[in-house]
Amino acid sequence: MGIGCVVLDFDGTFTDVAAEGAPFVRHFKHHLGEVLGQDAGRVEEAWREEEAAVLAGAHAFGWDIGGRTVAPATADPYLLSNCVARQLMNRYGVMTEQHQRDEALQSLYREAYKLTGTAFKPEAKEVLEALLATGLPVWVVTNAHTDLVDAKLDRLAPKGRERLKVKGDARKYLIQPPADSDARFASVPETLSFGELLPRPVYLRRGLYYEALSDIWDTTGTGPESTLVAGDIYELDLALPAVLGAQVQFVARDNALPYELKAMALLGPRGGSDRSLRAILPRLRG
Repeated sequence: MGIGCVVLDFDGTFTDVAAEGAPFVRHFKHHLGEVLGQDAGRVEEAWREEEAAVLAGAHAFGWDIGGRTVAPATADPYLLSNCVARQLMNRYGVMTEQHQRDEALQSLYREAYKLTGTAFKPEAKEVLEALLATGLPVWVVTNAHTDLVDAKLDRLAPKGRERLKVKGDARKYLIQPPADSDARFASVPETLSFGELLPRPVYLRRGLYYEALSDIWDTTGTGPESTLVAGDIYELDLALPAVLGAQVQFVARDNALPYELKAMALLGPRGGSDRSLRAILPRLRG
């Protein structure tokens, strides 16, 4: 079946997340100090120690939501900041209740994200214009707020921008059923395993992400089998649509993990991996 719809992640997929994330980290760290009740110097020193520990053991740490690891901690500055913050909360005995900690960190993320820079990858405009020129429906599905992503895309101003739709606050990290479950979601297994490559499960049943995808399919009259999804973090962006039958393209990070590359290889012709966004375009031709 040919491609009838394109779904794109945003941060790290079309943006230089390291460049954009620098002001985010500064703001996040400053306000985390207030939550921890510690002065800036002490937070800075403790942050360096915990960050080094996380980076030294990529599989041992991750984005923890409700006691389950839902993404690798090392994938981008946002995930790394979240993981380091949790380690510091453990260190100082702050917000020991899981739900309270989740809410506080999500609030910190939202406030700090407002200060992110705008740094698109060099080929971002070219690729978006090529995608829009096909006439296919093209959607951005992101955990960030819709208005903030819309504003960044407006600044990029690709030709055909008015047809590029954004679904923000997708909360791809939440492991829960959708508001209205259906047979398609019910068929999704709870987890995938990658054996020695990843000593923890990959959780698949991300109901709010599924709702966003389902709404797109209903709106466009398409389905997973005719959809191409591109993203830079396998667990957040690609695992669920791949299991549903979509074609997926991993926009590989410099620090892509072995299990992410293995996941693409296991998909055969439905999976692809390349550092360049330009590799998305040949996928439209089958």
